Amino acid sequence: MDATPARSTEPLLDEVTTAVYTVPTDEPEADGTLSWDATTLVVVHAHSGSTTGLGYTYGAPATARIAEDQLAPVVTGRCVLDVPAANEAMSRAVRNAGRPGLVAGAVSAVDTALWDLKARLLGLPLVRLLGASRTDVPVYGSGGFTTYDAQQQDHQLHRWTDGLGIPRVKIKIGGAWGTEEARDRRRIAQARRSIGGAAELYVDANGAYTRKQAVRLGDCLGENHVTWFEEPVSSDDLTGLAQVRAATTTDVTAGEYGYTLPYFWHMLSAQAVDCLQADITRCGGLTVWLRVAALAQAAGLEISGHCAPHLHAHAAAAVPNLRHLEWFHDHVRIEDRIFHGTLDPTGGTVRPGADGAPGHGLSLREAEAAPYRVG
Repeated sequence: MDATPARSTEPLLDEVTTAVYTVPTDEPEADGTLSWDATTLVVVHAHSGSTTGLGYTYGAPATARIAEDQLAPVVTGRCVLDVPAANEAMSRAVRNAGRPGLVAGAVSAVDTALWDLKARLLGLPLVRLLGASRTDVPVYGSGGFTTYDAQQQDHQLHRWTDGLGIPRVKIKIGGAWGTEEARDRRRIAQARRSIGGAAELYVDANGAYTRKQAVRLGDCLGENHVTWFEEPVSSDDLTGLAQVRAATTTDVTAGEYGYTLPYFWHMLSAQAVDCLQADITRCGGLTVWLRVAALAQAAGLEISGHCAPHLHAHAAAAVPNLRHLEWFHDHVRIEDRIFHGTLDPTGGTVRPGADGAPGHGLSLREAEAAPYRVG
């Protein structure tokens, strides 16, 4: 009798490839602490036989080198069905390289590519693989850059509320590191006049204010019925966030710069936020984003997905304590331009997996993306 063991039928990861695309903005953009005229997208493809999964992150081009040089050797040859094991192996492999920052972005992109690959191999929409908690995922229109004049801001807000029927919108404040407080107040009032009384109004200071400044702004936020105050002070200042939260009636939110799970635990332990944000392209991918959502739920809070809305959508539909996703102007414009399978936010929600496409349903538009490829 032949004692040769049977060959494993487990699907293995054959290769990880990357590509970098830099897309100019349609207008100069800025928030309270940064200005930019282009956005860089790092795309990762995970290959197993004839099936390919896609993941991505927004960050510096060097992120692609990290994925190729430090992460690909760790995950290649592994069973693609065991994504949490691959995520843990990547996290251990980059211990000395430094987990936060670009490395976390690379881990996130590979992780999301592996989840997409697994779902495609199984022939399931990603939300069905994860298990749905909802069919409709709320979104909010996000932009309102500090570089916009009153007319540009008004036009964008009307496009979301009147054109797309999105009942939640956000503008940037804290211009020039918080030195334009009077202008911020005018812009908040202008935004409320633009959208009327029915829509929710959010603001994002990107950590530009001091603690006292953020508290002083509370009267303006209350007068204009602002219900979301994002990063009033630096997200590293947990004590400051907690103080602003205690002193204002508007929900204080933060978390987009969380690169590891303990970061979110510390934020929750400090009682620093009313809603926890997490970014699937930074925190460690889908694997870790779901764990962050569970931490938030255990603390009695909701979670909101930061930017990259098409990559968040399926994960967002799988958690019971979701508040919404950020329909960020810059990222939506890029994702609509270079990916097939993007979602329609008309009415203020998206429905991931509704078309039955396997994985997250995104695929690269090669011809449209080619002019933006760098390196």
